[in-house]
Amino acid sequence: MSRDKYTVGADFGTLSVRAVVASVRDGSIAGSASFTYPHGVMEKDGFALADPKDYMDGLFKVIKEAVSESGVSAEDIIAIGIDATSSTFLPVDAEGTPLCEKQGFTGRPHAWMKLWKHHHAQPEADELTALARERNEAFLARCGGKINAEWMLPKLLEIYREDPEVFEAAAYFSEAGDRAVWALTGEMTASTGPLGYKMLLSESDPSVSAEFLEAAEKGFGRVLLKLPERRVPLGQTAGRLKEEAARRLGLAPGIPVAAANIDAHVTYAVTGEVKENNMLLILGTSCCTILLSREFRPVEGAFGIVKDGVYPGFYGYESGQSAVGDTLAWFAENACGKNIAEEAEARGLSVHQLLTEKAEKLKAGQSGLLVLDWWGGNRSILADSSLSGAIFGLTLDTRPEEVYRALIEGLGFGLREIIEAYRRAGVPVEGLYASGGIAAKNRLFLQIYSDITGLTVRRVRSSESSALGSAIFAAGAAGKESGGYSDVFEASAAMGGLKEDVITPDPESSAVYERLYGVWHDLHEKLGRDEASALKKLREMKG
Repeated sequence: MSRDKYTVGADFGTLSVRAVVASVRDGSIAGSASFTYPHGVMEKDGFALADPKDYMDGLFKVIKEAVSESGVSAEDIIAIGIDATSSTFLPVDAEGTPLCEKQGFTGRPHAWMKLWKHHHAQPEADELTALARERNEAFLARCGGKINAEWMLPKLLEIYREDPEVFEAAAYFSEAGDRAVWALTGEMTASTGPLGYKMLLSESDPSVSAEFLEAAEKGFGRVLLKLPERRVPLGQTAGRLKEEAARRLGLAPGIPVAAANIDAHVTYAVTGEVKENNMLLILGTSCCTILLSREFRPVEGAFGIVKDGVYPGFYGYESGQSAVGDTLAWFAENACGKNIAEEAEARGLSVHQLLTEKAEKLKAGQSGLLVLDWWGGNRSILADSSLSGAIFGLTLDTRPEEVYRALIEGLGFGLREIIEAYRRAGVPVEGLYASGGIAAKNRLFLQIYSDITGLTVRRVRSSESSALGSAIFAAGAAGKESGGYSDVFEASAAMGGLKEDVITPDPESSAVYERLYGVWHDLHEKLGRDEASALKKLREMKG
């Protein structure tokens, strides 16, 4: 009898990197490890940066530890997959050294790794959007009509304008996942997934051109020459594990390393299904939504619509919300009051657990509160990081658990708004999948989402969603001859899967939320679309 084969999946999150060793047979996790970045998120003056050394140190540490914990023989590990938040990227020299590690650049913020949540390039995003509309650029149809500040494109224009020396010194601008592949293989590549969504570059769809970039800023068109020439489609091999990296990891040299993926996108493989018009929610610090369709239709506020961008043969529709777990964490850590913290400690619960327990006892609409969920700006459908959040209906009787539940409801209404944009465009949304930490830990959250949207919610089986997704893509890249699968579809069907329980809408709560959504939508339109919105002015005053 042949021995089981395994793949490694590594997932770069916002605060940590995680790796798993997964069975190719059924996706079960044989070993895992995580590493918290020592420097975390470096935020100052609107910048959100990271130390690339944290990422590389963490990558080798977690893979080695996960393999060690698994007890799996190196000869039975057949491939590696990588994913990362996006667009999280950094400028590097021709050898792959980050500019921030080189003399003369250490004190310059534009030389460091810029995180997806870096919103300092909002002016550039607005200018690029206005220019694209003026020129009637076809690529706007596949990014919801608006370029988002979280993408690589406006951040690169920001660097070009604010620190041209960094721009000139950079041989490449590399997505975090692509750079990890480079470190493992010695091959500098660019995965077509991040390029399609974050740079609006695609071989099959309307794309950004050098002419457009030159119209934005003279000389900026050269940025296309600073992207890796070799483009690798998702699910294919980007390179082979080089000798030096293999020694450090204790793995066999020459095993395939799959093209890097986006952390949210790779999670779709963990569902074990390929269903059109079912939306996957990746619920963590932010929320990313992914939907597959054979057809292309322009959807307002879609974060990106890319052929083969999630799965081969499908258009991958991406949308999302900038702050989900971050919003709840803000309240639990800063605004719920010491009585809640003291009670939680006395009962051996986390603040989130106590607030959830109390919020579960409330009925839909009972608090009389409505929340606009823009604590981190709006990702979809308005694509405006200058917006700030708001809580309506506060009184002297308002309790912490009421605000906590209202925050979840506000996030649910934000998702409903995204779904309605899809429906208006003729793209049906027929059901929801849920993954991520919130999905695993907070059933109330998912029940409220189900009640507000009127859709059933099914949770992915594995709690290691993104890392397992990368392991699944690695199994597809490895191929059958190595003990993997012929493609990612076969790998997903074998290694992914959903939990048996199905969360369904409660008719009574749904009826209440239907009325509240009408009020919420009016506030969304009045305070979100108006360029003179009070919420924007308040954000500006904050500085």
